[in-house]
Amino acid sequence: MNTEKMSRDRPGKSSNLGEKLNTEGKAKKAAGAKLHSETTAQKAAGEKMRFEKAVFGPEGETAAKSLHPKQQKRYARKKPTTSRAAQLAEGKVRSDINESSDDNVGVEAANAVSQSAEYAADSAGGMASNAFSRWRQKQAIKKEYAAAKAGKTAGESAGYAAGAGKAAGSASAKGAGKAAKETKNVMEKMAEFVSSHSHLILMLGGLLLVVMIVASAVGSCSAFFQSSTNVVIGTSYTAKDEDILGAEADYVAMETALQARLDNIRTEYDGYDEYNISMDEIGHNPYELASYLTILFESYTREQVQDTLAELFEGQYELTIDEVVETRTRIETREVEHTETDPETGEEDTWTETEEYEVEYDYYILNVTLTNHGLGHVISEAGLTEDQMSRYAVLLQTYGNRKELFGDSPYAIITQEVLHYDIPGEALTDERFRRMITEAEKYLGYPYVWGGASPSTSFDCSGFVSWVINHCGNGWSYGRLTAEGLRQVCAIIPRSEAKPGDLIFFQGTYNTSGASHVGIYVGDGMMIHCGNPIQYASMETSYWQQHFYCFGRLP
Repeated sequence: MNTEKMSRDRPGKSSNLGEKLNTEGKAKKAAGAKLHSETTAQKAAGEKMRFEKAVFGPEGETAAKSLHPKQQKRYARKKPTTSRAAQLAEGKVRSDINESSDDNVGVEAANAVSQSAEYAADSAGGMASNAFSRWRQKQAIKKEYAAAKAGKTAGESAGYAAGAGKAAGSASAKGAGKAAKETKNVMEKMAEFVSSHSHLILMLGGLLLVVMIVASAVGSCSAFFQSSTNVVIGTSYTAKDEDILGAEADYVAMETALQARLDNIRTEYDGYDEYNISMDEIGHNPYELASYLTILFESYTREQVQDTLAELFEGQYELTIDEVVETRTRIETREVEHTETDPETGEEDTWTETEEYEVEYDYYILNVTLTNHGLGHVISEAGLTEDQMSRYAVLLQTYGNRKELFGDSPYAIITQEVLHYDIPGEALTDERFRRMITEAEKYLGYPYVWGGASPSTSFDCSGFVSWVINHCGNGWSYGRLTAEGLRQVCAIIPRSEAKPGDLIFFQGTYNTSGASHVGIYVGDGMMIHCGNPIQYASMETSYWQQHFYCFGRLP
């Protein structure tokens, strides 16, 4: 049992306690001096380990000593770099490898490998040694604090801390030396291996390069296929054909019902004195409908889009029916009997005369107006986002990658766009035709727009022809007419007598009576018309031959 500890713990022994405290104070000072001495030695060893802080000559000592103590402290805490021994080994290995690399280009690849290996070995040795030292110092400080708190002597704590610091410094110095020596050995062995196996390394390097190229190609192909897949999906209709065609059939059914109602408007509203019926062409571009439904619903079903079809139809067509009652006058006749008595004889003479007189009456007028705002216009006003409108435009340009889906629709015919056609020179000798075609060609490439009748809105078929004949300078002024209206102002001519500048009419391209489509004939079986877009087209195709109506010549 420790006698000194017992006497210190017993009460009433003040004199012995004072002497003991004095003795412990002196021991504490001595231990502190020893700790300071060994700590200084440890710092010196640490400074020597650091490449940037190591002092190899008088200039280095002067520079280090000229720093303020706080600066020296911060400077010493920086991460250690390569030791001097490792640096010398590095220079030796690089020199050997560079000399060998002149003999074999494959060694250049090994040069980079050796530099990476030496950096890893050097960093591992320095970092491990430094980290271990810091850990030992922290552990010593913790134990010193724990010992003081538990009542151990300051001398014991100081001794333990000094011992720990000494051990840490020794371990750090030994670790640095060992790391430098091992690094040198590793580099020398690697240089020897590279020099004796240069062909093998060249082959391995080539194989690695091939693997990298293949991996890069596979990655590029994967990205390419993924990108290509996204492009195809983004430009395609995603619904099934039967649902796309079913939705189109439902919309056409509503248009057919509207046309039938207009055809029977006099029966529905009988008894009127006058019927004024003004109607735009009924029809739509089926690709506009399919594109719009795609961006709203993607893979939609026929049943899913019925409400949307009704909304679009209501927005596209505006039917106005107004009854007007006018008070008018007319001249009527009536028989008036006259009687006259002869004053001499007293006989009466009776006769009848027909008289005219003015009568007021009510005159009943029924005004029927159908306005087709155009499906494209309705869609543009539907509040689509910028991204949706962009994809809508792309789907129209690509036809949803279903070019033959609506083959029986006049405005879904996929024909080669002919934006330039060499008109025979003899045709241009006709001054009237030359003025017509000069005006018409200004609008090649303009898109088809239902109801369009000017360059600012673009055109539909009859709007385009009406604009050309009214603005070409031939003295015509017919206003905006429908295809049937244009036919009615023309003199119908046989097909054999048709010449450039005549109008060509088609029927049955949509559900309407009379002419349903019109173009300008340019000769040799070609016409310029507003398809989608305005373009030249051959009238000799099976579709146009099936719907051919007649030729007409303007007066």
